[in-house]
Amino acid sequence: MKKILKYFALIVLIGLIYFFYALYPKFDIVSGFSSKSIASHHFIAKRSQQLTEEKDNDVSSMELATNVVDESSKSVTSSVYGFKKRKAIYREGLGVLLIPENKKDNNASSLIPRRNKTSKNLPYPYGSLSQKDTVFTNVKYKNLQTIVANAINTDSTNTRVLLVIYKNQIIAEKYNTGFDKNSLLLGWSMAKSITSGVLGVLEKQGKVNLEQKHLFTEWENDTRKEITLKNLLNMNSGLEWEEDYTKICDVTEMLFLDTDMSQKQKNKPFVGKPNETWNYSSGTSNLLSGFIKDQFTSQQDYLDFWYTELIDKIGMHSMLIETDFSGNYVGSSYAWATARDWAKFGLLYLQNGNWNGQQIINKSWVDFTRKPTNTSNGKYGGHFWLNAEGYFPDAPRDMFSCNGYQGQRVFIIPSKDLIVVRFGLGGHSTFNKLLKDIVATIN
Repeated sequence: MKKILKYFALIVLIGLIYFFYALYPKFDIVSGFSSKSIASHHFIAKRSQQLTEEKDNDVSSMELATNVVDESSKSVTSSVYGFKKRKAIYREGLGVLLIPENKKDNNASSLIPRRNKTSKNLPYPYGSLSQKDTVFTNVKYKNLQTIVANAINTDSTNTRVLLVIYKNQIIAEKYNTGFDKNSLLLGWSMAKSITSGVLGVLEKQGKVNLEQKHLFTEWENDTRKEITLKNLLNMNSGLEWEEDYTKICDVTEMLFLDTDMSQKQKNKPFVGKPNETWNYSSGTSNLLSGFIKDQFTSQQDYLDFWYTELIDKIGMHSMLIETDFSGNYVGSSYAWATARDWAKFGLLYLQNGNWNGQQIINKSWVDFTRKPTNTSNGKYGGHFWLNAEGYFPDAPRDMFSCNGYQGQRVFIIPSKDLIVVRFGLGGHSTFNKLLKDIVATIN
């Protein structure tokens, strides 16, 4: 009996050793993701801890985290079996800051963007008034309403919002239980397209251009100085990067451990050649956020520009872009807005950069955005996803989109004058049919 107990104890010990050997290095990532996610959803989007834990945090290993919300300090502290405690704190105007290890929150950048949220006395999408009561004779409204309702009511897709805009007019809009037109929604990697849009504004102002090189002083002593702004926007720089959220790698270290997220990609070597090695990289988007920052003489001007020259200028007043510990906008991942405001960004691109008569971004920039980059198999442009090679075989080939983790989308279809906004958790396999069915309702 004693032998059996000894063997059993040995097996348990080996199991514990393996468990901690395999998972302990991930604890930082688990507690970091969990605290940041719950804090952002709770203090920005006003959602419950339970909903976030059950839905938005329903990813590998997150069930290991124990999370404590502190309303008084507007913070969330998470740990894994008491190990690797991580704290995330909400800051007005800046979102939620995940405090890096061995750092104090009072060392973080404290400046906040100055915004103009004055609404115009115009119908949606150009102002705060209700849209004009317009009926299009070529739209099969009954069919469209059925399609939208089915998308929301099908539990397997977890669709939270579905919004369809045709010729600047909302023709279908439905929200799942707990969500409405005022709900703030995390776009995840749709933030990348916002980052591209900010660079488009700078390009129109003559401050940057797609072909410029010598982007960072750290690259001046090696061949990385030949990388162009276009290469970075196309995710085709040739720089090393690993984007795998299931393990400790470049992207998870950047988002959940780094103090300055703009540096990770900057310090990577070549593993390919510019314009010959397409590789999706959130690090590149945050590197671009750092590049944008370099165009300004002050932190305040950098923070203001994204809103004054793009976001608030097109009335996306609900949008909030979160920053990292060093005050960089997390241009890869952390942008929040209502579905209607996300749609406005799509409309800006649908209208070739023009917003109610004002050219915000050059048409040539939008054209670049929609042009497939070399070696991407027709699926990627300038920080937007494309359908040039028919990834969605039953959707128009001219469609391009802002894409985010867990199935967040703003689909832009110029040939149909159409915007489709979809937020939810999963459901990727349904997108082709959904787009096909929606397009078919417009003759």
